[in-house]
Amino acid sequence: MKNYTITVNGNVYQVTVEEGTTDGVVQAATKAVSAPKAAPAAAAPAASVGAGSVKVNASVPGKVLRVEASVGQSVKAGDNIVILESMKMEIPVVAPQDGTIASIDVSEGAAVENGDVLATMD
Repeated sequence: MKNYTITVNGNVYQVTVEEGTTDGVVQAATKAVSAPKAAPAAAAPAASVGAGSVKVNASVPGKVLRVEASVGQSVKAGDNIVILESMKMEIPVVAPQDGTIASIDVSEGAAVENGDVLATMD
């Protein structure tokens, strides 16, 4: 079983889905009593996966459609680093601040989960 928090029109729902099935049957869905949560930050300080001090994380699960930045490239806050495809939509993952790309930790076609490190910056 895997638990997800889903926000629809400002309402937060806790959903449990059975893993390993292809039918995607929802086992239980309950409305959460807490207020809608803010979206997770696109980057946070770190010292783990890549070489940089700022991690750039996936905000949604999906597939890496394009890698638009390269290691050593200077970027400004808001510049596209990676384009994800999720639910047939293209979702840009942007630089959270001005800096230099220290590492690209994914490749085109790779599947990513919410929170996975896509790149690091200095």
